Amino acid sequence: MDWSASGSTLISSSYLEQGQQALQRRRKLFRSLLSERRLPTRGWDDHSIELFLQEVAAMDSNNFLDNIGVGEREARVASGLVAHRHYGLAHGIGRSGDIAAEQPKAAGSSLLAKLTNLLTKDALRLAGFGDLGTVSVIPVATGMAITLTILALKSSRPSGAEYVLWPRVDQKTCLKSLVLAGVKVVPMPMMHIGDQLCTDTSGLESKIAELGSANVLGIVSTTSCFAPRAADDVVAVAKLCAKQDIGHIINNAYGVQAQQLTRSITAAWRRGRVDAVIQSTDKNFMVPVGGAVICAGSKHDKLEREELLPRMQAALASFAQAHDPNAPPGKKPSITFLGSKLFSKCVSGTRVIARGKAHTVAGYSFQGYGSHCDDFGSEYLTAAAALGTTMNEVHEFLHRLGICMKQYAKHAGE
Repeated sequence: MDWSASGSTLISSSYLEQGQQALQRRRKLFRSLLSERRLPTRGWDDHSIELFLQEVAAMDSNNFLDNIGVGEREARVASGLVAHRHYGLAHGIGRSGDIAAEQPKAAGSSLLAKLTNLLTKDALRLAGFGDLGTVSVIPVATGMAITLTILALKSSRPSGAEYVLWPRVDQKTCLKSLVLAGVKVVPMPMMHIGDQLCTDTSGLESKIAELGSANVLGIVSTTSCFAPRAADDVVAVAKLCAKQDIGHIINNAYGVQAQQLTRSITAAWRRGRVDAVIQSTDKNFMVPVGGAVICAGSKHDKLEREELLPRMQAALASFAQAHDPNAPPGKKPSITFLGSKLFSKCVSGTRVIARGKAHTVAGYSFQGYGSHCDDFGSEYLTAAAALGTTMNEVHEFLHRLGICMKQYAKHAGE
């Protein structure tokens, strides 16, 4: 927009020119984003982001100045507050069941959807993924994404393929997602190696032979999960799936922030079969649940997380050596007492696992639920070095945990 001709009759032309230059600088940012189609090296300020969204939204038909909508799908929004929160973007994405299709009434929304996929792909590349193919951001959370992916996989497999082998992970969402897809889930036990639970590749191969590969839809492996379960050996699983010609879906819910996992996934689809890798936007990019906004700065945050992990592990090991969690014989209180004390100290995110807990999920019964195996051998609590966590938070967590441990020991002696 050139305001110099008419605007100069209202204010000084030198001031107007300076303002025009500021606008042009932002327009240059917009053009660069659309032409380069990757995350900018330096993040935009909020005003630039809002200006870009407002201009893009103005290209949707519901925001045309002279638009008259007489159809049933005209992006009508009853609440002005809701419309404002979404910048007037109300048409959604996709068309007639094709989420990648352009929406004729919404050039702006369609442009944002395409751009989001491209920026996400660039973010995954920065996170350590190599040889990326198609990347799509869909407006559902991780669990529903697993369900939809399983349903898509079913359409490409023989009609009798109804079994999904699932190396056990005690997180409810994945199992419920598989059950919702209408498949027969076969939970597979993990191998106890040292202090970790690892993938039993031989057990998977034996189960495929028992069921018949034609009857197996695929394997759903997991990378990101709570200790003591280790990430599945996705390379070995990918090789097995390629050998048996069965599907392979990787649940990488919050694994984008761990370069070791992104590299192993890259090796998996280079050396074997990987049909889909599913990860969460909120856990990896610090946006609201179900969001699809890719924020600049994620590379920096991810590097901080990579540096934090060994420091947090060392701090926890030092803490464990300094505190004896064992109460006197016969007087040991439930470890859930420790969990409740942590919660009362405003510590969130820790998982306190007691031995012997039985739980039923989607009709499947598990012993020792929460530890990913029937009996891990001890009670424990977990803490995660997740994206956005700082070392100051780790130190404060250990300080509060120390207070709770003293209360735990005192309670044991009563």
